[in-house]
Amino acid sequence: MSWRLIMRITVFGATGEVGSRVVAEALSRGHEVVAVMRNPAGVAAVPSAAEVRIGDAMNLDDVVTLSAGQDLVITATRPVAGQEHELPEITSVLLQALAHNGVRLLVVGGASTLLVPDADGLTLHETPDFPTELRPIAQACADQLALCRTETVADWTYLSPPAQLVPGERTGTYRAGLDELLTCSDGESAISTEDFAVALLDEAERPAHRRARFTVVAA
Repeated sequence: MSWRLIMRITVFGATGEVGSRVVAEALSRGHEVVAVMRNPAGVAAVPSAAEVRIGDAMNLDDVVTLSAGQDLVITATRPVAGQEHELPEITSVLLQALAHNGVRLLVVGGASTLLVPDADGLTLHETPDFPTELRPIAQACADQLALCRTETVADWTYLSPPAQLVPGERTGTYRAGLDELLTCSDGESAISTEDFAVALLDEAERPAHRRARFTVVAA
């Protein structure tokens, strides 16, 4: 008979494109979820099985309060265009708070710093064809990962998506790697947000990348 340890999980950015899938996946596995959002208008979009709390991941007191007694915090926050600098700021607050209370952190990161195969050591956002409009968020994600990698007290894991992360089908399967951009059998580098959430919760339940970054792609 299969069994699973029930975890108490706080999700920041719970109503976003990734965060909402993370909440749904965690609930489907029987975990207790605290869904955190800044705007109360998003409450209706959260499944009734989750506990909704209003809070700001940039506020140290909020993070300490909302993570107290939890087994895990997942951050899936994404700033709006023009506010990309908030991403590393949020990560800094989370790392500080969770280093204080000993709660593990899973970070939904970016693909920008993944090494591109056969590109002479270039990362994705260093390649010539990388879209100009995406450079601010790519740099913010690079700064976010750098912050994590300098942290030696908090227990963190950083998950980078492939080049394309879009809503789609939950297959429950994926391939994992470390610092190199992965591609599917058709040459695309993509995964659905649903399967990305599967990978994140698999890591939550069976930690394999403590204080490290990993990445996934559709199987």
